[in-house]
Parts: sequence; structure tokens; C-alpha cells
Amino acid sequence: MVAGRDQPGGRGRRMRILLLASAYNSLTQRVHAELGDRGHEVAVELALGDGLMRKAVRRHRPDLVIAPMLTTAIPDDIWSALPCFIVHPGPRGDRGPSSLDWAVMEGARQWGVTVLQANAEMDAGDIWASAEFTMPRCSKGSLYRTEVADAALKAVLVAVTRFASGYRPEPLDYCRPDVTGRCRPACRQADRRIDWEAEPTSMVLARLHAADSSPGVLDMISGTEYYLFGGHEEGRLRGRPGAIIARRDGAICRATVDGAVWIPQLRRRPAPGGPGTFKLPATLALRGLLAGVPEIPAALTGPGQPTYQEISYREDGSVGYLEFSFPSGAMSTSQCRRLLAAYRYAQARPVRVIVLGGRRDFFANGIHLNVIEAADDPAAESWRNINAIDDLVQAILTTTSKLTVASLAGNAAAGGLMLALAADEVWCRDGAVLNPHYRLMGLYGSEYWTYTLPRRVGAEHAARLTEACLPVTHGPALQYGLIDRVITSGVDGYHTQVTALAHQLADSPAYPARLAAKARELATAESQQPLASYRAAELAIMRRNFSSPGEPYPQLRRAFVYKHKPTRTPSHLARDQIAPAPPGPRSGSRLRRGPGATRRPAKNIRSATLHQQHTTA
Repeated sequence: MVAGRDQPGGRGRRMRILLLASAYNSLTQRVHAELGDRGHEVAVELALGDGLMRKAVRRHRPDLVIAPMLTTAIPDDIWSALPCFIVHPGPRGDRGPSSLDWAVMEGARQWGVTVLQANAEMDAGDIWASAEFTMPRCSKGSLYRTEVADAALKAVLVAVTRFASGYRPEPLDYCRPDVTGRCRPACRQADRRIDWEAEPTSMVLARLHAADSSPGVLDMISGTEYYLFGGHEEGRLRGRPGAIIARRDGAICRATVDGAVWIPQLRRRPAPGGPGTFKLPATLALRGLLAGVPEIPAALTGPGQPTYQEISYREDGSVGYLEFSFPSGAMSTSQCRRLLAAYRYAQARPVRVIVLGGRRDFFANGIHLNVIEAADDPAAESWRNINAIDDLVQAILTTTSKLTVASLAGNAAAGGLMLALAADEVWCRDGAVLNPHYRLMGLYGSEYWTYTLPRRVGAEHAARLTEACLPVTHGPALQYGLIDRVITSGVDGYHTQVTALAHQLADSPAYPARLAAKARELATAESQQPLASYRAAELAIMRRNFSSPGEPYPQLRRAFVYKHKPTRTPSHLARDQIAPAPPGPRSGSRLRRGPGATRRPAKNIRSATLHQQHTTA
């Protein structure tokens, strides 16, 4: 064990930790940020080859190596010289590369995450910590980003604390009653294949859920092979098994032997040696092949039977809930326009509070880069998409007849997070990861962020958050004033608390005063600098980002969409970049204010905007 530096910070001594990951995905981001929040010095290195991993270890000289998400083996000379913790998405004793796939497909009721020490045998090292959870009925991707991520973070923090205290890990012993897992083979496409003529809806959904969001289920449609992503039960429609019997909001509905399922996304299988392909809304991927397939919309206020519904609205007394869930959190032009129409409907309803957000997983991640890439004119589609989401943000910002709440049950990034900031209050589940920046996609950003973000966190921290390009967890977000409330519970408990808090807000005696103050604040802000001017300034830069020669956005968008493998670890993930939050709320934050209080405009809002223009344009 390498000697640590006995400095205060977090739980136990402050350590130098290196994260090795195959991708900087949501779990890696969360572990990175949470360890940094606790005072550890954390670096991230992408596992792009044995040589690069060795160089990273020599450069960072870590006390401890942690692999939150790794699809390749750590070289022997690293794990034999340094303690290396592997985060495995399975209970104690579970081994193999397809742990979650089998768990979802086989309908496991309980599952877990284990932190074990790397050795010569895959997933068979000594156990440092584990955490269990009840399996929900959902897709693998959603499970990974919620229950698995929560359990993984819990187990990692326990393991790090134990490591710092001199704890001796437990050898893997299948004779122990708490070792419930087993070694499983890789899950192949042959294991995932759907027999549309024989398998019931429940089995079809299990196969679809187990392959989402990767690798998808390979299937044949109209003589062409596609990977299918997502799966939602349909309770009413019927047809010939395997046939496409309906369309809705980009998804297709395929009949099974005893029902039907909705499939939101497809990816055409690339030809050997041909160009790559990427996920698209199913109807867009199949354009030209769906003649005669009816478009069957879902009622906004919700069906009586299971079906696929991206946007829905329901009421509970004086609170309206506008719920939306878009695949991967991306919002295309048409999705933004439909959500705006739904918001207008909610505005006209006799409720006092509108709560916006999905029931689990992503809140939103901004414009839909895949749909943009597939457009005949990606620059023009980018322009349509950003204006559509801006229209939605404007409608929320200018609502003075009701209070609005953005409910973040899961992660939010870029324009999706800025969309949340348009609401009067932002409530966040403690497991959500927030990314308040655009620069890594070569974009300046819009969604009125130059108005909303500095007013919440102050000019200095608005610039810092947007330029650092690093994830923010709930603790620093609350201290910055980026969010107003943290809800510490699992997904189910989260919604119970959101419901109670929304009713408290709607029924508060201070509600009329707060609503009046909101209208005054908006009028004052408009008199100082019209909202339209913020939008115009943002969009002037975005138009250049979209269309001007030499801008990095088209190339960065293409790399993102086609999932190009990077050749090096991005420089912004260098050591000790997750900085602690400020000691208290910043100018413009509404943290700890009474229900009738209003925001004070932050100082130097314009200077923050100009500084950001200088650094990103």
C-alpha cells in the first residue's frame, strides 16, 4: 500500500486517487465529482491502451486506482504494484462482462454492486465493499444511471474509507451465504434474439430492456438489419406478430403473439467495411418504409392502459405535473415543440404550481445531435432545434400566473440543465449529476443561460461552471445556488417527497405574495435588459458555431454521434479539477430565502456574458 498524505478532507485522510475508465460516462463523472467533493485529489485517465495507463500511473503517482467503468483489463504490472478497485455491477460473487444484461433479461428481483480488488482472475479479487438494491422494471440503461449508480457510489465511498483505515478485504468465498452471484458468460446477439412468432410480450420486453442502451437487439426489418433500442408495452393495439402496426412521436409499434411493444430508436447495422451508423428515432431510421402505417397519438392526459408516451400531464389538486422522458435526454425540434404545446396546456389549467420533469433517469440534455447529424442540412436543423428549445424556455421564464418547479430525478446537462433553470425552483435528487456547460461540443449555448445562470450563482461562478466543463453533484450545486433543494432518497421516495413539497408550495399562505413578486421581478429585469436581447446575443454566437467555416462544432458533433474513440484523455480531466463549492450561496441565489422572497440580480452579469463570449466564440 502506497503511503497517503495525512491531510484533512472528506471522510478519512486526503488521498491521491486515479480513476481509470473506458469512457467518462455518468457513473465515472459521479465518482469523480463525489470523491473530489470529499477533499480527495482525483484524476481521470481514459483506458486507451496499456501503455497509456502505465504512463498515467507514473504521472499521477496515486495512492489508489479505481475503475468505475472499465471494459478492458488493468495491466498486471499496475494492479500488482498498486491497489486497484474494480466497480462491478453485480452482487458478491457475480462475474462476467454482461452482469446487468442477464439480470434484466432473467428478471432478477435483487441485485447489487461490488467493489473488488483487481487480480489475475476477472472479477474474482478480494471484496472491499458491496451494496444491494431492489430491481425495478426498466431498461438496463435507466437502471445503470439510477439504482446501479446509487449503489456503486455507496460502495465506492465505503471502500475508500476502509482503504484509508487499513481495513483488510474479504477473499471471494462461494461458501459464504452472502455470496449469491456466479460466473456468467458474455451475452451475445444469439442470446438476445427475439422470436416474434413465439415469445410473449414480457419476454420481448426483457430482451429489449437488457440491450438498452447498448448493444441493442439485432433484428430484421424490411430486409435490412437494425439494432432495436428501448421497449414499452402497448396495452391495446394488436396485429400480426413482428409487423409494424403503428407510429408515434418517432417510435414504431410492433405486434407480439399476445400484444405489442413500442420501440423508440433504431440503428441500421453497418455494412462490413462501410461507414458507421448511429441511433435515430425509429421512424426517421425507417423513412420511406412506413407507408400505410398509421400515426396514433397518445392523449396528453394519459391513457388507461400501458403505452408509449414521451409527454404526459396529470393533476393532483392545485398541482399539475408535466412529465416528459426523451431517449438519452436529447430533445429534437419536434420534441421541443410538442413539449411547448403541452406546457401551454398546463398553463391554461386551474393549478397553482406546475412541476416539470420525468419520473426517473434523465431530465434533459439539450438539442438532439443525432437527429441534427441525420438532417440534409445539419446547420439549418441545429438552428431550428435551438430556437425550438429557446421558445420553450421563454414560455417558462415568462409565466407569471403560476409557480414552476423543475424536478430533476436524474442527470441534466448543457441546454437541458439550462432549461431547468428557467423554472422558479429547481429540485434535485441526490443521485443526479449536473453538467452546466456547452464548450466540449464547440458551442456557446443558448436557452437564456446568460440571464438565468449568473442570476442564480453570480457572474464569477457562472463563468467558472461553464468553462471548467466538469460535473457538479448535488452538494456543491446547492451551495452555489444552482439548485434550490436536494431530495435524499431513492427514485420512489423522491416522487413522494416532490408531491408533498409541491403541495406545500401551492398551499402556502405566502403564495400570492410570491407570485406578485415574481411578476415584479420579471418586469424589472425586462426594463433593465429585455430577455429578447439575451436570446439574440446568444443566438448570434450560436449561428456562427453552427455555420461558420472552421468552427469545431460539426466535427465534434460527428465524433459524438458516431462514438469515435478518443486518442487521449481530455485535458480538462486533469488532477484536482473538481473544486470544493463556495462556503455559502452566491449573489443571485435564492437559497434559504422565504417562500415570498425574490432573487436579487447578480452583479456583473453582462461582464460574465462578455467573458464567456471571449473564451468560447
